[in-house]
Amino acid sequence: MHNTPTRTTLIQFIKFLGVGVANTLIGLSVIYATKWFLGAGDVIANATGYAVGLIVSFTLNSRWTFSYRGPRRAAVLKFLGVALIAYGMNLLTVMAAIEVFRINTYVAQALGVPPYTLTSFLLSKFFVFRHRQVPQGS
Repeated sequence: MHNTPTRTTLIQFIKFLGVGVANTLIGLSVIYATKWFLGAGDVIANATGYAVGLIVSFTLNSRWTFSYRGPRRAAVLKFLGVALIAYGMNLLTVMAAIEVFRINTYVAQALGVPPYTLTSFLLSKFFVFRHRQVPQGS
C-alpha cells in the first residue's frame, strides 16, 4: 500500500501516542524509584522523572516516530521549547476549564491532555523533526 502524506501522518501520530505511553510509564517509574529508593521529595522526584521522560521522548520520537536524520543539537533545543509550549497549552486548558467553565478539577486535568498531545505532535512533526528536501544535484 502506498504511503500518502495523510497515511504517513496517521502512522506517525499512532507511534507518537505509543511513545507517550512508554514515556509516561518510564517517567512515573523514575519518580517512584527516586522517592522510594533515594528518599527524594516530590519536587526532586518529579523533576528527575520529567527529565528522564524528556530524554526518552526525544530519543524515541526522533528515531522511531519521525526517523529524523538532521542536526541533533538544534532539534533538542527546539524540542525543549515545544515541551514548554505544549505544557502551556495544557495549563491554559486546565485553568480555563476550572476557572471559566467551573469543571471538576480532576476532569479539567484530563481535558488538558489532548491540547498538550496535539500541540506537541504538530510542532514536533512540522518544526522539530521536519524533513528537509535535499535539492537535486547537491
